[in-house]
Amino acid sequence: MSRALPVVLDVALVVLFAVLGRRSHAEGLDLAGVARTAGPFLAGTAAGWLVASLTLDSGPRSLAFGAVVLACTVVVGMLLRRVLGDGTAPSFVVVATAVLSVLLLGWRLVARLAGS
Repeated sequence: MSRALPVVLDVALVVLFAVLGRRSHAEGLDLAGVARTAGPFLAGTAAGWLVASLTLDSGPRSLAFGAVVLACTVVVGMLLRRVLGDGTAPSFVVVATAVLSVLLLGWRLVARLAGS
């Protein structure tokens, strides 16, 4: 697996999360709208990569690394949404956490099971 692939997967999956969310709420899929929705979570993903890279010995494909990325993605994403005046209803936090868990930890689990 390429060294860049884990970060590309995380970014792509966070963008997918934003696209799916906008689509399920009948919001437009224009680039600006997707960027506004994904932006706070992508900032959290970047923070997670930084924290995990500085604090863990495991590589970016490990579940521990993914858990740090996930936690930062959700926490920073929700904090930034709050600052921007976007919704952070408890039900949204729960759904976002569940979906991002499946996406950000799921690919790592599949890669682990596949032995790559």
